[in-house]
Amino acid sequence: MPKQIRNTAQSDAIIARLGKLHPKVIDLSLGRITRLLEKLGNPHLSLPPVIHLAGTNGKGSTQAYLRAIFEAAGLRVHCSTSPHLVRFHERITLAGQQISEQVLCDLLEEVETINGGDSITFFEITQAAAFLAYARVPADVLILETGLGGRVDASNVLEKPAATVITPISLDHQGFLGDTIAKIAFEKAGIMKPGVISILAPQTLEAFDTLIRHANTINAPVFCDFNVIEETPSGFTLRIGCETLNLPRPVLAGQHQYINAATAIAAVRKANIPGCDGMNVDVLADGLRTAAWPARLQRLEKGPLIDAMPDGCTLILDGGHNIAASEVIAEWLSQQPGGETLVIVGMLDNRDPVAFLTPLAPHISALAGIKIPGDHEAHDAITLQNAGHTCGIAQSHACDGLEHALTVLLKDTPAPTRILILGSLYLAGVVLENHS
Repeated sequence: MPKQIRNTAQSDAIIARLGKLHPKVIDLSLGRITRLLEKLGNPHLSLPPVIHLAGTNGKGSTQAYLRAIFEAAGLRVHCSTSPHLVRFHERITLAGQQISEQVLCDLLEEVETINGGDSITFFEITQAAAFLAYARVPADVLILETGLGGRVDASNVLEKPAATVITPISLDHQGFLGDTIAKIAFEKAGIMKPGVISILAPQTLEAFDTLIRHANTINAPVFCDFNVIEETPSGFTLRIGCETLNLPRPVLAGQHQYINAATAIAAVRKANIPGCDGMNVDVLADGLRTAAWPARLQRLEKGPLIDAMPDGCTLILDGGHNIAASEVIAEWLSQQPGGETLVIVGMLDNRDPVAFLTPLAPHISALAGIKIPGDHEAHDAITLQNAGHTCGIAQSHACDGLEHALTVLLKDTPAPTRILILGSLYLAGVVLENHS
């Protein structure tokens, strides 16, 4: 994770103002941002080549591999991601550097002034500001992540990106995107553009069918002919089209990272990015070894919780918050050496904690539920304790916070092998504030 910018009082105040320009946090539409971009001189039409990413799981990790590979090839890379974990500045990377406090403040105030108090959501106005930054700072490629969905996401204003990428789709944000995989896939498919290649990660049959039908309707070529065909302790073999590549094990933890890494490599090979024609296996390997993405089965090394843990125990942080994420974590746990696994969980109240915990329950010895600190609409600790009991985790507790949760868990199991903190990116941000 990049070095944190500590003094953010000025940008925090501006961001707080921008959050009051619309009565809703989420109101999916393209009309408001299009009007603002016109006032700004349409900076989104003056961007470097763009790889546009959508999907339910794996967007961040895929973006991390893309960035690392492009940078290993010597390219200057812009990145756009959301949400942030600790500081808003994480959302905007300019030519490899996290945006500075002063540049961010100047940019937000400029866009705020031009917007003139018109109703616009926080994500829309900040996405417009990001486009302005990306247009002004020279770079070779922009990796652009959708915020929510795709079809009417504020990032989906580009006429012709270099490529679109859709990572695995599962149920999430059903209140905004639909209550079936097909409906959600249709929203994600909205980033596809006529004549622009779309790289599809492995999908369920329902999602794949929806994506292919939409691609055929708008005449968007699709590439999904890649597959991990062998894994070893040190690496893996990737078949991509007619080519076979022998590559090192991805640096990020979890079996799912093979798919994320493969998707990134397919995008690098198929996107029309100047300077990528000679992308050889050594460059790809360097990218896989150097990618970094916080709160994805991240082993924490320092901080107050680490200081309070017994010797020989590891602390793992993951921001996964839907069923697909919990299944991935459960698979990872099933491959770890024996020992006791304890979990601290906090979740927003629009999530189903029982559904999330069910895949994990067979691997968990004890659980501590906490309410996410801050103003988030989150499940209380007792709700999470009850969810743990429902899933068969007998040693489930309701706790007042991270430190209390650790104390309670260690009282029951004084010498665990690992402790996981999971359930929310917001909770992950709270942890990283003091542990990165």
